Amino acid sequence: MFRFTRKAARATLLSAALALAFGAHAQTDYNQRFLVQYNKIKNPANGYFSPEGVPYHSVETLMVEAPDYGHETTSEAYSFWIWLEAQYGRVTGDWAPLNAAWANMEKYIIPSSKDQPTNSFYNASKPASYAGEYALPKNYPSPLEFNTPVGQDPIGNELASTYGNRDIYGMHWLIDVDNWYGYGWCGDGVTKPSYINTFQRGAQESVWETVPHPSCETFKWGRSGGTQGFLSLFTGDSNYAKQWRYTNAPDADGRAIQAIYWANLWATEQGKGAQVADLVKKAAKMGDFLRYAMFDKYFKRIGNCVGSTTCPGGTGAADSNGLRDNQHYLMSWYYAWGGALDSSAGWAWRIGSSHNHFGYQNPMAAWALSTQQAFKPLSPSAAGDWGKSFQRQMEFYRWLQSADGAIAGGATNSWNGNHEQPPTGTPTFYGMFYDEAPVYHDPASNTWFGFQVWSMQRVAELYYASNDPQAKALLDKWVPWAIANTRLLPDGTYEIPSTLQWSGKPDTWNSASPGSNATLRVTVTEFTNDVGTAAAYARTLSYYAAKAGNAAAKDTARELLDRMWNKYQDAKGLAVAEKRKDYLRFDDPYNATTGDGVYVPSGWTGTNAQGAVIDSNATFLSIRPKYQQDPDWAKLSAYLAGGAEPSWIYHRFWAQADIALAQADYGRLFPATGPSIVVSSSTLTVPEEGSASFGVSLSEKPSANVTVAVAKAAGGDVDLATATPSLVFTPDNYATPQTVTVTAARDADAINGSATFALSATGLNGASVLATEQDSDIVVPVELVVSSAAVSVPETGTQTFTVKLASAPTGTVSVAVARTAGDTDISVSAGASLSFTPTNWNTPQTVTLAAAKDADSLNGVATISISAANAATRTVTATEIDNDVKTCAVVFDTSNDWGSGQVPSIKLSNLGSTPLSNWSISFTESNAFTLSNSWSGTFSVNGRTITITPVAWNGTIAPNSSVELGMQISYSGAKPVPTGLAWAGQSCDITVK
Repeated sequence: MFRFTRKAARATLLSAALALAFGAHAQTDYNQRFLVQYNKIKNPANGYFSPEGVPYHSVETLMVEAPDYGHETTSEAYSFWIWLEAQYGRVTGDWAPLNAAWANMEKYIIPSSKDQPTNSFYNASKPASYAGEYALPKNYPSPLEFNTPVGQDPIGNELASTYGNRDIYGMHWLIDVDNWYGYGWCGDGVTKPSYINTFQRGAQESVWETVPHPSCETFKWGRSGGTQGFLSLFTGDSNYAKQWRYTNAPDADGRAIQAIYWANLWATEQGKGAQVADLVKKAAKMGDFLRYAMFDKYFKRIGNCVGSTTCPGGTGAADSNGLRDNQHYLMSWYYAWGGALDSSAGWAWRIGSSHNHFGYQNPMAAWALSTQQAFKPLSPSAAGDWGKSFQRQMEFYRWLQSADGAIAGGATNSWNGNHEQPPTGTPTFYGMFYDEAPVYHDPASNTWFGFQVWSMQRVAELYYASNDPQAKALLDKWVPWAIANTRLLPDGTYEIPSTLQWSGKPDTWNSASPGSNATLRVTVTEFTNDVGTAAAYARTLSYYAAKAGNAAAKDTARELLDRMWNKYQDAKGLAVAEKRKDYLRFDDPYNATTGDGVYVPSGWTGTNAQGAVIDSNATFLSIRPKYQQDPDWAKLSAYLAGGAEPSWIYHRFWAQADIALAQADYGRLFPATGPSIVVSSSTLTVPEEGSASFGVSLSEKPSANVTVAVAKAAGGDVDLATATPSLVFTPDNYATPQTVTVTAARDADAINGSATFALSATGLNGASVLATEQDSDIVVPVELVVSSAAVSVPETGTQTFTVKLASAPTGTVSVAVARTAGDTDISVSAGASLSFTPTNWNTPQTVTLAAAKDADSLNGVATISISAANAATRTVTATEIDNDVKTCAVVFDTSNDWGSGQVPSIKLSNLGSTPLSNWSISFTESNAFTLSNSWSGTFSVNGRTITITPVAWNGTIAPNSSVELGMQISYSGAKPVPTGLAWAGQSCDITVK
């Protein structure tokens, strides 16, 4: 079955000369494989990263799984990127890419202070208002239950005291990298990446039932009327407030911490620990906040928590064992936080999760955060919490391990998400109820083998790093089960488990005498050759084999790694064809009987930023009309129309990274010994219609001639080739490099193709070189980022905007800024020539515009063009605000006031001869207030500042016409009056009464 099994007689068939030269030993250089795969991922032509350097969930865009579009990304992808760069630092000694990856993570997927602006109002004694979870999306919106008891947050004030503010340091789980949906940053519609969310409505809500929505709810989209946004699809309330909210996926943050643990270990071994020391501090800080995943959703009491109104809120106080009454100490499915956009509203919230899936546990991170001094978080109780979490997680695995060896689903502190009474006989774990498929049911969350290998890989790392006996006991049972269900096929491929079917239940947990779980059984119902899952599986086997000395695990890992490498390589990585029958759900209408399809309540109508109507007739596709512009749409459309089921090739970031990591892990844990083929470089750039070379030699002197074969791996670019099929080394010239030349033929495309050239010989550790064509037709694009598309310049004054690049250029980029049309009184007074380099590309540079005094009374307009080679020209519309003209009038009447409230009237008049469109007025009230109602305009409140923009029917004011607006506010103290009242871009007569 295994390649390492050889009959003794076979050795006699080896070539006598080769046996004399080096003997029979041969091992692939798995670290070289890591670099080949790493370079494919980092090759810009392969499309793994956005112009901002953000890793996409997949290279391909037509992709629906947990993310509903391939060019979204997840905290999962970021965590694998961090791990990938950590391994790169180990292999090369270069830690700069790891630091850059963490910085990118902080910039784009860890919300900044600006993204979570009202955290200062968070009250740890009342973390959030209760809203139950329900079985089906049709049971939503879930009403807010303000009188249902919730517990106290025992770590909120500790974290604020430790870090000096109430900001959360954790990743939001999902971002729209290219702003495909169009929500932008907090409703601006243009900024990318942008924070979004999808899942909100119960365990039956698969991706096919989701309604994507912005994480910053401004009411700009969603339900018609501008007072609810998307909120009323999810929660029931009498009055909705504009707000921000984020959700953390704890397994991703735990994985990032886990990666930094290894980075610190490897960098320290290299004498370069200082280069990652700051990342260690940040990983520890992330672990401090990750403790929110250890609490009941509403901080209720843990154990036998039945009845939303009768199960009490936890106090957060510790018992005699140091255990808090509302902390389950496991890694739950999420934690979340949010707050009001209005800084005068004065509220923010936080929740944990009651649902615990074995696949999210990370005892390796818990061990590091509780025992490794550099990783102990700063908060006083944090390391202790993680120590308790470590033990609780190990018990959790033991409780859920089936009689066969696989790990079952999980446990919940809130049956059905609403603290219901579970069926009689439901086993418990510290009073929490066994849940066969925690969190989601379509498909059931306990069926995917990937959760087995993701989770047990962490257990295997823990065993390798700490020699923990609990980890060894789990793996001693799990590994034989997994290997018994692994098929190594005669054609050089493999099959591993894909879908699992469960029966029975675990025994109720007794820590003093754990049960045998004799009735808890698992059956493999489907197998797969998926490369990502196989890589994670190989990593698990490798760590276990290295510590336990288990030959079967070691060689199964090697077989999987070698077989996927030999069979499934392509220019972008490793991939296999997939069938996706679930894609037939793209256009399925809502089915009230099954609950499948997008549910929108009758009478609920709105739009999203793609312009799609959202109502009770919505489908997954209808609310994502941009899918019909996708390059693969024709392929999907034919399938939906009844055509043959197509195959799909996907390059998921996590899978491609895990493939690279698996190769590197094997190379580190089982280093090659004996003589090797040595190459001068593992990568090579070949100009189109040109050539490039690398050198080859041997590490040790052979006793006889050795022939090294040079072969291009399957799936490589056909334009790349070598005329050197082999090299011969003798005992005299073995150390003298011989040249292999790779050529790149002229082609019609504009793609930097790549190919791997493998070098091998019996008795030698092999090597490989990744050759990448530098296509002469490719022009590396430059994307200019301008801070504003329109500015107003006061006559005799100045106004500024900024320019930067969207991504690092390959060299210096010169940017020219000039007035190209319009009013000659407007000029570029500073910043006409800007220069960006690979080091300052993302630092905004300022352009200053000036408006000269003129004799007319017109608000002149000019076009300012920003241009650079290989870049799309950007323009800024500059409008002169002439001192001599009054094109409009604003009358703000506050006389309707009764000492604690006010209904002012606001009249906007067009005094000019041309229509005024897209108007916007803003002002700051002189005292704090609460806006309770408004009409005839879209009112946006930020602290005491109000900005009013049009509604659909009054966006244009004709000459000599007016628009009247109104609002109702309440206040205490002095009467609020508007200050700084202005009509954007206009010179107006302003009257305040």
